[in-house]
Amino acid sequence: MTTDNQLCPLPTLPRARGPLSAALADALASPQQDPPNVEGVAAADPYGEDLQLALYMLYELHYRGFAGVAEDREWDPALMPLRRALEMRFLNALRADVPAGRSTDEAFAELLVEPTDHRDSVAYFLEHEGELWQIREYAALRSLYHLKEADPHAWVIPRLRGRAKAGMVAIAYDEFGAGRAENIHAHLFAQLMADLDLDTLYGHYVEAAPAPALAVVNVMSLFGLHRALRGALVGHFACVEVTSSPGSRRLAAAMRRTGAGPASEHFYAEHVEADAVHEQVVRREVVGGLLEEEPHLDPEVAFGADATVHLENRLAAHLLTSWRTGNAVLLQR
Repeated sequence: MTTDNQLCPLPTLPRARGPLSAALADALASPQQDPPNVEGVAAADPYGEDLQLALYMLYELHYRGFAGVAEDREWDPALMPLRRALEMRFLNALRADVPAGRSTDEAFAELLVEPTDHRDSVAYFLEHEGELWQIREYAALRSLYHLKEADPHAWVIPRLRGRAKAGMVAIAYDEFGAGRAENIHAHLFAQLMADLDLDTLYGHYVEAAPAPALAVVNVMSLFGLHRALRGALVGHFACVEVTSSPGSRRLAAAMRRTGAGPASEHFYAEHVEADAVHEQVVRREVVGGLLEEEPHLDPEVAFGADATVHLENRLAAHLLTSWRTGNAVLLQR
């Protein structure tokens, strides 16, 4: 087992979970095969297994891709109508399900206060009650995000100016190891996975990830790939940084209590310190700088943060419902 995911082979196409992902997998495997008809997207659950997996597959073409899929499929015009239809179905659901018309100050006022009721907190559950098998499930699911940590956020850099760009690059520098490959956060997470005897291959656990986990990853790519959604991506990024330090402190304690291993504890301990600093930079420089330059993006920044919270809450509810009844979260396929 290697802990350097950069040297691992490309992931294989995941098995389908419905007609959209099945037809898309066929189209990616064979350029002669037509992609699914976009008319079927309207009937799909925007948060469901089929749509979220299909969207993940299309987005992954912009990252590492898949074994056996040509690199130039990334911007294949034949795939763009499907991607657009899936994105709009997902985006419209998010806009309908999160508060409308909120300001950035309103959205972040809630994020800056840690709730006193911890019943819905995955980090609190793992800190106090979680067993090692649940820690392993959590890490496997989070690998879809952490093994590409900061990559989708980097897309916003050329769309920013002044203070916002400088602040974003300063944080990204830390996320990407501050000039040292062994300190790249994605590499640190791969070491955490090795501690837990998990497969560190990039994308390995996509087949085991339920739709709520895929949606948390997909929203970053959705915001990142569209310049028109730059405000939402900044809101997403700021939400992650603002909420990371308290949750990471609890997760570090969970790793220590369950004996998950030194690399497991180190990953979250690193985020406690780093993200406490990042929180100040992201709020004052990235968000503050963006809104100074483009004040009309204020509701979009709030939307990005609120959409992130909405999807994280859906994932948390799924995890805790399963774990509290003694059931596994990872799909058995």
